[in-house]
Amino acid sequence: MAASSAEPHALPRRILVGLIGFLTLVDLFAAQAILPTLAAMYRVPPSSMGVAVNASTIGMAISGLLVALLSHRLPRRGGIWVSLALLAIPTTLLAHAPDLATFTALRIVQGLFMSAAFTLTMAYLSEQNSGAATAGALAAYITGNVASNLVGRLISSSVASAAGVAVNFYVFAGLNLAGAALVFFALSPAMAVAAQEMRRTAVERIAAHFRNSCLVATFGIGFLVLFAFLGTFTYVNFVLAAPPLSLKSTALGLVYFVFLPAMVTTPLAGRVASRFGPRPTFFASLGLALVGLPLLLAGSVVPVVGGLVLVGVGTFFAQATATGFVGRAAKTDRAAASGIYLASYYLGGLAGAAVIGQIYDRFGWPPAVGVVGASLMAAAGLAATLRPATAGSRAQLAVQAA
Repeated sequence: MAASSAEPHALPRRILVGLIGFLTLVDLFAAQAILPTLAAMYRVPPSSMGVAVNASTIGMAISGLLVALLSHRLPRRGGIWVSLALLAIPTTLLAHAPDLATFTALRIVQGLFMSAAFTLTMAYLSEQNSGAATAGALAAYITGNVASNLVGRLISSSVASAAGVAVNFYVFAGLNLAGAALVFFALSPAMAVAAQEMRRTAVERIAAHFRNSCLVATFGIGFLVLFAFLGTFTYVNFVLAAPPLSLKSTALGLVYFVFLPAMVTTPLAGRVASRFGPRPTFFASLGLALVGLPLLLAGSVVPVVGGLVLVGVGTFFAQATATGFVGRAAKTDRAAASGIYLASYYLGGLAGAAVIGQIYDRFGWPPAVGVVGASLMAAAGLAATLRPATAGSRAQLAVQAA
C-alpha cells in the first residue's frame, strides 16, 4: 500500500498525529495525580479509590474487544471523532458524581470511548500508510500518549488545587471536544476495508490472531506491562504523600515530570526493535524498569523519583515495542489485532490496580513493589518465547521501521 498523500493542514503530520494521541488518552491517568484528594473526598481507602480511578481500563478492555469484533464495519475517521466527542459527556458528569459507585461507572464509560478512538486511530495509521510511514506515525502517536501521562497529571493536580475537583473535570471535557474537532477537520477520510475481510466472520478473524503464537505472547506482554505500570504509578502517590516524604498536592504533580525522559526515548522503540529485534528490545526495556524498582523503597524523594524515571522509560519503551510489533505480526485485520492487544493491555492495568492495591493496603509498599517486579520478569519470560521464525527477521523489521 502506498503512503497516503499529505493531509490538508498546516501542522506537520507527525506533530498532528502526536497531538491526536495526546488528546485521546489525556483523561486516562490524569486523575491519579489527585488520588489522595479523591480518596479523602469519597472517604474510602487507597485501594478502593485506586480501583475506581483505574476502572476506565475495564471500559478500555471491553471497547477493544468490541472494535476487534466489528473492526471491518467501523468507519475510521468518523469513529474516532465521534468517540472523542462522546467522551466529553462522562468527563463532565464526573464533576457531579455523588458517590464512589457513580464515579467508577463514569470512568468505565470514559474507557469505552477512549479505547474506541485509540484502536481506530491505530488501524487508520496502519491502513493509510506504507510500512515505513506507519512505523513513524505509530511512534508519534505513542509519544503523544506518553505526553498525556505527564501533561494530564500536571493539569489535573494544578487545576484541582487551584479551582477544585469539579472544574478539573470540566477542563478535561473541553480537551475531549478539542480532540474531536482536530480529528474532524485535520484527518482525511480513510480507505475502505479490504473485501476479503468483509467476507470473514468476526470469530474467524479473531481466531486467526490467536493461532499466531507471536501475537499471543505479545498480548501477554502487554497485560503484564500495564499491570506493573499502574501498580506502580497508582499507589506511589500515597507513598509520596505520606511520611517521611510528605509531598503536598502541587509537588506531587511535579513529580510526574518523571515521564519527560520517556517522551524522548519512546519514539526510538521502532528503530531499536528493527536493529536488534523485538526480543532483545523487550529484555532491555523490562530490565531497565526492574532496575528502578528498588529505588522506590528509599526514604527520600530523589532516589524514588529516579526509580520512577527508570520504570516509566522501561515500561513505555516496552509498550511502544509491543504496539508496533502487533501491527507487523498481524497478517490480516490489524484493527482486530490492535483491539485484542488493547483489551489484554488494559485488563492488565485493571488487575494491577486491584492486586497491588490489596497488597499495599494489607502488607505495605515493599511487598507491592515485589509483585510489580514479578510481573515484569514474567513479561520477560514471554518475550523469551519470541523466535525469528515467528517474530520476523531483522531485515523484515528494518524495512518497516521508521
